[in-house]
Amino acid sequence: MDIQNIIPDQSIALFVKNILVFENKDTPETVLPFFADGYPGLLFHQTENGLTIQPHGKKMPTIFLYGQTIKPISIHVNGHFQIIIFQFYPFVLRAFWGINPQDINDSCHYLTNGPKNDINKIISEILLTSAMEGKIRITINLLLDYFEQKRNKLDFQVREVIQYIIDSRGIIPIKEIAEKEKLNIRTLERRFLKETGISAKQFAKIVQFQSSLNQLETKDFSKINDIVYTNGYADQSHFIRVFKAFTGVTPNTFGKI
Repeated sequence: MDIQNIIPDQSIALFVKNILVFENKDTPETVLPFFADGYPGLLFHQTENGLTIQPHGKKMPTIFLYGQTIKPISIHVNGHFQIIIFQFYPFVLRAFWGINPQDINDSCHYLTNGPKNDINKIISEILLTSAMEGKIRITINLLLDYFEQKRNKLDFQVREVIQYIIDSRGIIPIKEIAEKEKLNIRTLERRFLKETGISAKQFAKIVQFQSSLNQLETKDFSKINDIVYTNGYADQSHFIRVFKAFTGVTPNTFGKI
């Protein structure tokens, strides 16, 4: 399987964090695990036999939005496939698509169900385009259309809060961010939850977890406490408890998978 992580160009970098591409031409069955990362997204797939999300057992449409992934899931595909995922900074779902982000936490939104929707035309264009670059460009143009139409509904201050949390790897206190933004902490939390579907503290916890997960996957540590203290956990038991909540297994077990 080929995996690409494409850094978005400046035209969409404000609201798109990453573009992920998965392609497989050989393996008869593929399982892709996903854990909480703080970023909802848009997923397009072109497959021989469809794409199923587990443990929900849902066979998914060709293109769909997904919300915050808090509980671990996996994507199951049989045969050849192409999957394109646009990961969004989590402040765009309400503005772009008029949905309550909390409603699709650990769930998804079928774009083909929307009123006055020309998404089927977009799907046809992507399917008829053979080059991956072309498929990505069609999707980027779709997102730019949304941005031009909806930019006045975006909460850019929440976007700044998101960046503070990311830059600190989830360790910065939310109270400190509120002071930087000259916001009452309750106001910050209310606006953050409204726009992203999770609290600022939960987002920070997920970012902190992702930082520790990356360190574990890259084996950038000598002992487990290196991960614990690098990522701001109180102690090893705290780290193990958080890690297991997001992955379903302990760090030690994960490292052996």
